[in-house]
Order: sequence, then structure tokens, then C-alpha cells
Amino acid sequence: MTLTMARTRVLIVDDSALVRKMLSAMLSEDPEIEVVGTAPDALVARECIKRLRPDVLTLDVEMPRMDGLTFLDNLMRLHPMPVVMVSSLTGHGAEVTLRALELGAVDFVAKPGSDLTGTFGDRAEGIRAKVKMAARARPRTRVPQVRRAQVAQRFDADAVLPRATGNARGGGRIIAIGASTGGTEAIRIVLEMMPPDAPPIVVAQHIPAQFSAPFAQRMDGCSAMRVCEAQDGQSIQAGHAYIAPGGRHLLVVRDGSRQVCRLHDGPLVNRHKPSVDVLFRSVVASIGKAGVGALLTGMGDDGARGLKEMHDAGSPTVVQDEASSVIWGMPGAAWKLGAADHALPIEAIAERLLELAAQPTGGMQSANVAVTP
Repeated sequence: MTLTMARTRVLIVDDSALVRKMLSAMLSEDPEIEVVGTAPDALVARECIKRLRPDVLTLDVEMPRMDGLTFLDNLMRLHPMPVVMVSSLTGHGAEVTLRALELGAVDFVAKPGSDLTGTFGDRAEGIRAKVKMAARARPRTRVPQVRRAQVAQRFDADAVLPRATGNARGGGRIIAIGASTGGTEAIRIVLEMMPPDAPPIVVAQHIPAQFSAPFAQRMDGCSAMRVCEAQDGQSIQAGHAYIAPGGRHLLVVRDGSRQVCRLHDGPLVNRHKPSVDVLFRSVVASIGKAGVGALLTGMGDDGARGLKEMHDAGSPTVVQDEASSVIWGMPGAAWKLGAADHALPIEAIAERLLELAAQPTGGMQSANVAVTP
């Protein structure tokens, strides 16, 4: 008897009949995807969800009768399910998409401009992959805010900087955080719980270039720390968090007695730029075991080897646990490598990072590695 794999059942919600038709045709080309229906607005979509029971929803932002964000907010409170937003990547679209990720959307795809055929055609494989990935996600309702207290050749981190070797002077504690799918919300939860005098934090989140600045601004508004998009040569200071710009690797490097941000326009590493592996490796190279590493929710394995390098250098490390992760790919890969000392729910990570950062570093080992931008 031949067993057939269950296909991912998708409901497309978009007010444009042409977009609905093109998305349906594009997704249906994948034998692992079944488009079970389409809806022109949120009210029709609500009835379709009850009747068709899709695995994944693709959701437009701007629709008549009820906008996508309002519908998403209601959906994630009453009937959480994997949602992939379809949104513009510029200006207002970036802010709206970040808000959708906060509300519980798993991922997003670019809404085509005038060239519908060309845009969807160029990104078809990536869109299909995101929809199938979303079906494996664990959607979570938004955690209440707390009071402040393209397929490319795969390179590893060696393509940007060599692995740390030898001894150097070490330095003060720096917390390094990496994340991907579901990470914008996970990072918000961590940063919201950090006090204004927390150790410096450097963040590599897989995010398009158009999104990183609005994301940093949004995090600055919800954290007691000062949060910014990292600038090349910027001094790393306590009470500040530095988010890697989309499309650039973020490294921590020594400049005399200071630690500074260095932006690197090298190749994609693990098919990502910024890469978490690159950030983690640079922390080992710059301050040895004075780093504290955390790998949060995300698909794939970027950051797993870098976290293992931090762990092997003597740095305390943690990963987000499976139950609270949207996708337990990156943290799961690190856990399997033995790269983490603790697997914790996202709500417990900030407190643990502060505890680890408060521990004495002792005699620190670090590496003399010249990093070339």
C-alpha cells in the first residue's frame, strides 16, 4: 500500500481577484500544497476557516470591511493558526508587517507592485517554502507586555572571518542574541524585560534591509534600554542594544580598549545576511568567554555552530525551548550540538541572561583575529 503525504491546506485572503488567482496558481504548482479556497475579505475568510479548516492562511493587510491587522488580532486570540502576511516591504508596509508579526503572524511575503507576474514569478519558490514552513509552526497568542525592569550557495562563517584561535585580553560582558522566524516577537519579549543599565546586547535577526530600522525603532519604544540599528564603528555600551541592519553582517570587534560594531558586506552565510553564526564567532574572537549567547526561535540552523563556539570558549549559553518557539529549528539544532547550557521558555530568558552576565568571567580566553570589513 502506498502512503501519500498530507498536503498543506491553504486559504488565500486578499481583496484583489488578480492576486488571489496568481497566488492560487503559484502555490498549486507545488504537489505538497493544496489551495482549499480564497476569500476577498476578512468576514468571508472567517466563514471559510470554519468550513474548510485550512492549515495556513495567507492574509492581505489592506482589505474592505475589516483590515488584515484587526482580523489577525481577533484570529490569534480566538483561533490561533499559522498566518503568512502579504504586505508591501516599504514605508508604511514595513511598520504594518512588524505589527502583524507581533500579533502572531509566522512570516510575510512581499506584495507585488505593478509587475505582478514578474514579482510573484521571481519569488515563487521562496513563497511556497514559507507557506509549507508555516504549517509546521506553533502559533502563539501575543504575550502581554510586561513592565520594564533566494536560494544561494551556502557559505559558513569562515567566508567572513576565521575561527578564533589563541589568547587575547578579553573584555566586559556582552550579550549576543540570534533569531529568525518568530524572532521579532521573541526579541521584543526579551528586550522589554531588560533594565536600562543592562549589559550591552548585540542582535542578529534575519530580516530584510527595509525592516531593520523600523524594527529597531519599535524595540526602542518598548524597552528601557536604548535600542538602535547598528552603525559601523559604533561603540558598544551598557544600556544599549544594537540590531544588525538587514543585508549586512554585524560583528563585535576590538578597537583599542573599546568594543565596537563592525558591519560587513560579505557573502550570505547559511544563506543569511546578517548571519547569527558570524555574530557569535565575532564575540568569541573579540572577548572570549566574556560573551553570553542566546539563540531564539527560527527555521534552519544558523547560529547553532556559532553558539557551540561560544560555549566551547567558556561562555554561558541558552536557547529558547521548543514549546515557546514558533519554529524550533535554530535553537533545536544548537541544543542537539550541545551548544547550550539551558533551554528556557521565552519569558524566562531575559532574567537568565542577566544572571549569567552577572557571573564573574575569571581568566578570559579570546582570540587575536583581524576582522576586515
